Amino acid sequence: MPTFDIVSELNEDEVRNATENANRELATRFDFRNVEASFEYKDASVIMSAEDDFQLKQMMDILRNALVKRGVNTSAMDRNESSHTGKTHRQTVGFKQGIDQPLAKKIVKIIKDKKLKVQTAIQGEQLRVTGKKRDDLQAVMAMLKQEDLGQPLQFNNFRD
Repeated sequence: MPTFDIVSELNEDEVRNATENANRELATRFDFRNVEASFEYKDASVIMSAEDDFQLKQMMDILRNALVKRGVNTSAMDRNESSHTGKTHRQTVGFKQGIDQPLAKKIVKIIKDKKLKVQTAIQGEQLRVTGKKRDDLQAVMAMLKQEDLGQPLQFNNFRD
């Protein structure tokens, strides 16, 4: 019986490389000359620090462009509020990993609403979709790719 798994994983090496590229771009930008601003990758999140809140917004664009160039889906970004300490503004950008319970239930509901002959099972931070026909599984994949779920999904272990 054909099956596949739906997962949401983040390639940490790509995020780390994008952070390093963003730091290099920061060093070459004229508007950040003589400004203490930096990106730091730590515990699957990026910490941005700058002297002004406006600069944080510019840095967010730099980071987003660097992530896109590395092939990381920016819908996985989870921006936190910026904090102000002394003359430094900081903002942490986390990345969504795994499929949490509410999103898993939403995906199951979307699949059931289409009335395709497939079964879905929530297994921790992933979903397993099983069906008798390969075409039904491919229809589920195409449908989920078009949905805006706020998180990138990967389809793994497609077996006939």
